[in-house]
Amino acid sequence: MVTARGTARRRAASRQDLAFRLGTGAFGLLLVLIVAAIGLELARQSMLSIRTFGFAFWRTSTWDPVAGQFGALPFIWGTLYSSVLALLVATPIAIGIAVFITELCPGWLQQPLVFLTELLAAIPSIVYGLWGIFVLVPAVRAFQAGLPDALRRLPVFAGPPLGVGMLSAVLILAVMVVPFTSSVAREVLRSVPVAQREAAYALGATRFEAIAAALFYARTGIVGAVMLGFGRALGETMAVTMVIGNNPQVSASLFAPQYTMAAVIANEFTEAADELYLHALIEIGLVLFVITLAVNGLSRLLIWGMSRTAAAPRSEEHTS
Repeated sequence: MVTARGTARRRAASRQDLAFRLGTGAFGLLLVLIVAAIGLELARQSMLSIRTFGFAFWRTSTWDPVAGQFGALPFIWGTLYSSVLALLVATPIAIGIAVFITELCPGWLQQPLVFLTELLAAIPSIVYGLWGIFVLVPAVRAFQAGLPDALRRLPVFAGPPLGVGMLSAVLILAVMVVPFTSSVAREVLRSVPVAQREAAYALGATRFEAIAAALFYARTGIVGAVMLGFGRALGETMAVTMVIGNNPQVSASLFAPQYTMAAVIANEFTEAADELYLHALIEIGLVLFVITLAVNGLSRLLIWGMSRTAAAPRSEEHTS
């Protein structure tokens, strides 16, 4: 009797375990199907543009709805250029904030700083855009006017002193990226074992050297935090649209008005009365989707490679 009851319980538990595994697996598969459905629908809705322009759509700069000529290169350039520059500005600031909160900040100040960092992430994009128009744009205009003539002749600093342009978009993106990167990096640093820091101090390391060792130990997670911020910058729309100038040109100048993929879709989608025009805008969305997937895929490969490199010495230590 007891054996039969135990067997029945084990079978019931096994069925429950199988049902739970299948249910959670279905949720994971649902996520894959949603991503695939988004890509297929974007490709279907942009098929006229794909057939008309082919890969020339990715590498030409002409954007003329009246003539029916469309090229996405200015928007691809503006999106990648602004995102990469914003990442270069935001990453040291975000990591510095994370290091200060986890390693150096007094206890009474930690929670207020954490709250303010998370508050920055919760501010709507349109509010950032308004702040950019009234604060960043005049500041960039004054900064450009104060540059020496020798610098203003360089291509990277050329352009009219409008204030709206690439530099304003980069700065506002950097502000928006900092809380995401900083929050993840802070949690990664908190997960570093205490023994790692104690070992560094036991070997005679200074505070700076102990923090550097913790950063090196957590480098995989920090790279993940940076790539999360990069993905946030790639897809930002409203704040960038309000300060970048919205001019479809490829320029290395920090002060030239430029355009991004998300901004052109937001600005011109309701005006696209022509079918080819509409399909071209949807294809820009497809391009943005592909670039985002590629960037995230490359970041996962980078993190995987770093994890393997970090795990190899530890496995050698255990075997020896």
